[in-house]
Amino acid sequence: MIKYTTQFLTKLEDLIAESDYILRYEKGNFKSGYCLLKEQKIIIVNKFYTTEGKINALLDIVKNVTFDTSRFSEKTQKLYEELSQHQAAA
Repeated sequence: MIKYTTQFLTKLEDLIAESDYILRYEKGNFKSGYCLLKEQKIIIVNKFYTTEGKINALLDIVKNVTFDTSRFSEKTQKLYEELSQHQAAA
């Protein structure tokens, strides 16, 4: 299900782009590889991470944040549901 490719990273970025959150890649020494500012709805991921590291950080964020799925396109909604089911099974 989860493929560590740039195409899958793009899908995750699109999912976040369709939500209320803003995704930024910045340099930083975040312990988890990312910083989540829930009040301002900003997600900051370490820009020096590998593709696999960025995907893992975004998957962790998707798992911990509740998104307003009413704004999602049908394709994005399907991806979000697949990720939710995958993480529930894990």
